[in-house]
Amino acid sequence: MKTINLRAPGGLDALEVRESPDPGQPGPGQIRVAIHATSLNYHDLLVANGSIPTEDGRLLMSDGAGVVEAVGEGVAEFEVGDHVVSGFFPQWQDGQAFDGVGNFRETPGDGIDGFAAEYSVRAATNFTRAPSGWSHAEAATITTAGLTAWRALITEGSLKAGQSVLLLGTGGVSIAALQIAKAMGAKVFITSSSDEKLERARALGADSTINYRRYPDWANQVLAQTQGRGVDHVVEVGGPGTLSQSIQAVCVGGHVALIGVLTGREGQVPTGLLMAKQARLQGLVVGNRRQQQEYVAALEQNELRPVIYQSFRFEQLADAFRLQESGGHFGKIVAEW
Repeated sequence: MKTINLRAPGGLDALEVRESPDPGQPGPGQIRVAIHATSLNYHDLLVANGSIPTEDGRLLMSDGAGVVEAVGEGVAEFEVGDHVVSGFFPQWQDGQAFDGVGNFRETPGDGIDGFAAEYSVRAATNFTRAPSGWSHAEAATITTAGLTAWRALITEGSLKAGQSVLLLGTGGVSIAALQIAKAMGAKVFITSSSDEKLERARALGADSTINYRRYPDWANQVLAQTQGRGVDHVVEVGGPGTLSQSIQAVCVGGHVALIGVLTGREGQVPTGLLMAKQARLQGLVVGNRRQQQEYVAALEQNELRPVIYQSFRFEQLADAFRLQESGGHFGKIVAEW
């Protein structure tokens, strides 16, 4: 079978298309899945470009969507022909995060081989059903970006109709969060450096758009548009370069979900302001299998579909990553066999 492997120490020129052994038939508790699509996330890029070290020859990609081809003994949840999508933390089935979650040792495409392969044999609990009627490319957006947005706003944020949400940028997490927030009846503020992208965000329902190049102190724009109150929720994807403004923009008693490190991994936190606002600052990384199942059910109920900016062939994965690095995309970039 074809696979996309990474030569250590990494780099986009170190991605190789290889012929690898077929994984064979599933054992007890396992399923065999024909992988049809993956989607690109910032975490995948960090592995691919060598920022996150991994083993030589690692199969890339945390997200995988496809069709069940065979079912092992004892598996009752899936049947041959079912459309499924992978989970980011195979070991985290339900409940609160625990010590083994967060070190990525069992995360596909990082600590273990990922889904840049034509076929995969894994425990059935590593997958959930995909939303009915979705393409494989659409389903592949769920694993990381979609579930992160869902957990930030719904599971942890308890978003309610009439509340307000601030989103930073127009990448996969932010656009998924925009769709979730509007489906819940929330008011959405969103930032970008591109007026064209902000127009696209308005077409998806964004209520207020802020060009952060034009307004570097964009938190003041949020405060001005909320009569000084601030927003109830911030989905913070930037990290240290944007966190202080996110805390400034959140309301007293609000919620800041820190889910990204686009501007770095360490920085100062305005603790005095955070305390004065009595806001909740919560770091989170994707979610568990139960939360993914709940997200899939909500997607079907609300008839939401992800925004896919461009699709590449798996063999063009390096080019897909280069597009991601450029920041020119809106929503998700995917790769398909």
